[in-house]
Amino acid sequence: MKRRTFLKFTTAAAAGAVAAPYVHAQSKKFAGITLRLNGWGGAWDEAITKSVAAPLEEKYGLKVEMAVGAQATQFVKLVADKDNPPFDLFQCDSSVMVELLKAGAIEEIKASDVPNVERILPGFREFGDYGVPFSFAAIGPAYNPKFIKKPLTSYSDMARPDLKGRVALYPATATASLYLLGFAEENGGSISNMEPAWKILEAAKPNIATLVQGNTPLMQMYQSEESYAGIFWYGGAYELKRKGFAIEFAVPAAGIYAPLTYLNVVKGMKFPEAAHAFAEQLLSDQGMLALPEAIRQEVTIDVKLPEDLRRDLLFTSPERIALKKSVDWEKWTAGRSARIEQFNRIIRS
Repeated sequence: MKRRTFLKFTTAAAAGAVAAPYVHAQSKKFAGITLRLNGWGGAWDEAITKSVAAPLEEKYGLKVEMAVGAQATQFVKLVADKDNPPFDLFQCDSSVMVELLKAGAIEEIKASDVPNVERILPGFREFGDYGVPFSFAAIGPAYNPKFIKKPLTSYSDMARPDLKGRVALYPATATASLYLLGFAEENGGSISNMEPAWKILEAAKPNIATLVQGNTPLMQMYQSEESYAGIFWYGGAYELKRKGFAIEFAVPAAGIYAPLTYLNVVKGMKFPEAAHAFAEQLLSDQGMLALPEAIRQEVTIDVKLPEDLRRDLLFTSPERIALKKSVDWEKWTAGRSARIEQFNRIIRS
């Protein structure tokens, strides 16, 4: 081989070796796209990153950027700047879905765009084609059996005299304030008639040691034994039990509240196909099992649960699923201001 021919060959081969990784990277469907998702921090965000965002980046080159904050603050930011939204994807609970729809801030998500939508279990899509429910968690009474010998069996048990000065509750502003609806419905009331709830709250007032703003301070109160009972998210109670603390979570015979968490595509976002790929991965077996494995959140699709998860989760039988109470979220949201005012009046009086 002549020297000139050899040089041409080696130069071309070297160029090909450099170009190959570049061409491979560019062949990924969503390379160069970053989706902005609101996050809540901790194990929740870690689970979504590991089982949804990371596989999408590996497969498609799609990046996901999570901005940690409080749901209420994130919602205000989203609706305040709909023309230039700070998020492409937005996760929220059932009550916030009502406000998002009123604000016209989200797009429909159909099975034609996200085939795994067909796997969502019956009754879980509360808002038609808007949002995909990917997780839910129960809110119920829990207690320390070292100090409380008679088991708690209802939301209304927060008013039992033997709990004096040892109950921790969420304020009326929190999603977990659904226990107030439990107070009402267990005593003949409803969303439209909350009067029985206020009577139970009046009776429970001597028992209330503190109002907690979140799961972490509630768990700290329980760990320090400043509180023996309260209204817990199931995941928080599970975490305490896993760490060796004595705690029992009760499922009221009259039914238990378990709001859903939804993923939404924000109206006007620039990359709907990438957003649909995120939703498809979230509703896959890998994506769906992430939160149950991390913090024992419940599943919303027909995924096969490993036996260790089946033992730990609440809603793994038809009988238990039947106890999940439905909520008219539009009415519940509409009554929020009045509930907060009445709750604060009773607590402060």
